[in-house]
Amino acid sequence: MEKKRFSLTDRARSFKYAGRGIARLISREHNAWIHCFVAVCVVLVGLWLGLSTLEWAAVVLCIGAVLAAEGINSAIEALCDRVSPGYDEAIKHAKDLAAGAVLILATMSVVVGLLIFIPKFIALWS
Repeated sequence: MEKKRFSLTDRARSFKYAGRGIARLISREHNAWIHCFVAVCVVLVGLWLGLSTLEWAAVVLCIGAVLAAEGINSAIEALCDRVSPGYDEAIKHAKDLAAGAVLILATMSVVVGLLIFIPKFIALWS
């Protein structure tokens, strides 16, 4: 396969396609809606509590990781549904693994959130 030369036009096109993917994720995937709603709530509470730069970094990384994982999970599900519309044990396994990865990231994000927010609420109410 011949290697293509670098092209700003091709890079811009790649960003356009990626933007479409993000828009599709947010507009059509119900679980992404939930993640976005929670993310907005976390950001609002973070603004109210005055998170530090490091705390914001952790929050933003968690939000980005969960949404990225949800996008990958949705892509795997769409591809699996296209390749095998009927029931297939291997397809089920792949979809379960992808969904499990999202659950792991979402759970770890909750833990990070608790580590950040609980001490702030304790200090606020003390």
